[in-house]
Amino acid sequence: MRETVFLRLNESRWHGYEAQPPAGPDELARRYVELTDDLAYARTFYPESATTAYLNGLTGKLHQSLYKNKKQEHGRFADFWLRELPFILIRHHRVLLATLVFFLITCFIGALSAAYDDAFVRVVLGDDYVNRTLANIEKGDPMAVYKGTDESLMFLQITLNNVRVALYAFAGGITAGLFTGFMLFRNGVMLGAFQFFFYQKGLLLPSVLTIWIHGTLEISAIVLAGGAGAIMAQSLLFPGTYSRRDSLRRGARDGMKLVLALVPVFVVAGFLEGFVTRHTEMPLYASLSIIGTSAALILGYFVAYPWWLARRAVSC
Repeated sequence: MRETVFLRLNESRWHGYEAQPPAGPDELARRYVELTDDLAYARTFYPESATTAYLNGLTGKLHQSLYKNKKQEHGRFADFWLRELPFILIRHHRVLLATLVFFLITCFIGALSAAYDDAFVRVVLGDDYVNRTLANIEKGDPMAVYKGTDESLMFLQITLNNVRVALYAFAGGITAGLFTGFMLFRNGVMLGAFQFFFYQKGLLLPSVLTIWIHGTLEISAIVLAGGAGAIMAQSLLFPGTYSRRDSLRRGARDGMKLVLALVPVFVVAGFLEGFVTRHTEMPLYASLSIIGTSAALILGYFVAYPWWLARRAVSC
């Protein structure tokens, strides 16, 4: 894109940022991410121009506003977790919320389908899994499927598979979100049918207390990975004032940062599934503690903390 076109598309927005303070956390997050992206673009294609110098100054003012009360300097790694990723989450919170709603609907579809068709569970979960689980139920150990593999091998296989699923869900955004939607639909329907299967056998509570030891982190991360794909799809379909290529680049960058941030979550979920979930005899308080801690970590970092950070920055 020529510099004159870049200016014509964005100059009025930049002047608006100077003239009008942000109205709230959403607006602050949007300005923060967009200005840093604009500056990165300008530094890449017009490194010596007045446009780059102007954006550098404007971004610096916003940076001072955000960090003026910060008492400790953080490195790039810490800044990613403490500032950059939370602002990405705030900027795209509507897309992420829509992804969650879609996934919950697919879970309901899976449960409803299993309720009306006894063969549906076998279709989505496979005859082998269903038959083994039924045999385990007869033996009095319905969750024994998690005990049949070496812990370390199970941890490695599950973690790699979950990361692969997350990358597919994100990369599916390039198909205008169609493949991402398919991945979420498939996993949601399987989860809904899976839980309804245990409900039919009168084992809903034992299954929840066992499966969600690892599933709280695993399912949350898969939904967030789908959200990363939806972010890229939105940038492709609705470029706004940017060219479609530039908008896609920005959306892909934000989505990839979110997916990379989910890798540690998948590692912990894989560890729990490989080494902890198999202990189905653990006391009730232990299961609830793990599930509650996992839920608190997801809600605290990916929901509450970004909102708190943005509101704090606005009020400073």
